[in-house]
Amino acid sequence: MSISIYPVTEDFAAEIGDVDLSQPLAPEVVEEIKQAFWQYAVLIFPAQELTHEQHLDFARHIGPLETAIPVYSSEKKLRLGMEFSDVSNLNGEDEVWEKNSRMRMFQLGNRLWHTDSSFRHVPARASLLYGREVAPIGGHTQFADERAAYDALPQATKQRIDDLIAEHSIMNSRAKLGFTNFSEEEKAGMPTVRQVLVRTIPESGRKSLYLASHIGGIVGLPESESKALLEELMDHATQRQFVYTHRWRQNDLVMWDNRCTMHRGTEFDDLRWRRDMQRATVSDTANSCELNSARMVEA
Repeated sequence: MSISIYPVTEDFAAEIGDVDLSQPLAPEVVEEIKQAFWQYAVLIFPAQELTHEQHLDFARHIGPLETAIPVYSSEKKLRLGMEFSDVSNLNGEDEVWEKNSRMRMFQLGNRLWHTDSSFRHVPARASLLYGREVAPIGGHTQFADERAAYDALPQATKQRIDDLIAEHSIMNSRAKLGFTNFSEEEKAGMPTVRQVLVRTIPESGRKSLYLASHIGGIVGLPESESKALLEELMDHATQRQFVYTHRWRQNDLVMWDNRCTMHRGTEFDDLRWRRDMQRATVSDTANSCELNSARMVEA
């Protein structure tokens, strides 16, 4: 049986039906899912009842798994294994975190527009977030289509930005919210990396902006010019016509392409409601600058 595809728009975000991700998937079904993913960039799989290992098994169809960043491994007790990013509001005792807990202060950065792991030398290809327990009010996730945003730019802007390189660090995004509580070990484990500002998605051939709150500046541009350009592009890419808002239901699994989307979590009463969200993240094949250089040689 083929999967069912229910698009939100013509080529951004779609719900996927007639598939049980807890079961082994036939190769042709995996290929159907991949083809839908390359087209829509955000896929929603409702009513999936998954164990941790089933969640990871599905993610492995998309690529190799990342492990959690050093800020998670520094915690005294983790709820989940290192193959997951725990983006819940729960501590190591599975209780709602305290107002001033370090992990809460760090994770508030998820409410900024970002793309996962752009601050790693090899960034993320895809993220797969599973809602085991959702807040009754708020706590949505918004996604911005950076392909459509690039397409809508004036030609002069495209020419200006096509070859620019950005510097990414998770320290940048957290500093925007006043979080600077990183140990020397964590800083050493997450150095600043360079990524292209415009990517070409190989499966579709489409160009896309590659933005994130993790960006601190543009290589070769004065700080004031860099800041103005990044603010202009961010404002453009997050206009309403480019954004899909996902309102979570328990046992939704949402998968998105980090190479051509941004996302952010919306507010909820995180000191009252439990929100158990677990993310498996899949690595890309190489650093985006290296991939861009390889394409230029091939051309």
